Amino acid sequence: MFESLGSTGALTGSPGVIYAMVAASVLLDVFLPVLPSGVLVIAAATAAAAGTAAGKVPGDVPDLLLLTLIAATASVLGDLVAYRLAWRGGARLDRAIARSRRLTTAQERLGSALARGGGPLVVLARFAPAGRSVVSLVAGAAHRRIREFLPWSALAGLTWAVYSVALGYYGAQWLGTTWLATGVSVLALFGAGAGAAYVMRRQPA
Repeated sequence: MFESLGSTGALTGSPGVIYAMVAASVLLDVFLPVLPSGVLVIAAATAAAAGTAAGKVPGDVPDLLLLTLIAATASVLGDLVAYRLAWRGGARLDRAIARSRRLTTAQERLGSALARGGGPLVVLARFAPAGRSVVSLVAGAAHRRIREFLPWSALAGLTWAVYSVALGYYGAQWLGTTWLATGVSVLALFGAGAGAAYVMRRQPA
């Protein structure tokens, strides 16, 4: 698995295809958290490191800055789509949240955090499994103002994108552009997600 992911750049043959794959995966994983968007970002950054090490011209390998911006932008756009859909969800979505203790608690925590003008919870949730989905849907269902939610969503998306790209690129620099580098980077991403989920559970309601 990791070997094939580490060869993403060679398999696609075009940075444009890699950008499109990353953008689509990051945009959609707010609705389908099982999509490996973080893994694809890491694999793309690893491909960039591999191309640089092989002496390829810049146009033949993914550009790290562009990759980061695409991943961050797709993250924010996905958040906004989920936010708007939940905003218009009406009574049905409200009843679904009321039936879920997890969603109800998340709604209370998020509302309190945004009302205080601080939304580190939004940033933290971006790393936790399905956390991004819960936060975006709850913010929309609770009709939080967009100026309260959007800046933190943008910060969350950028932080996550920078972290993921850095894992892939520097992992390849330190460990070589092999499946091992990709595997270690992916484990580091999952570790950050587990840590974020643990911290969120420890937060008082």
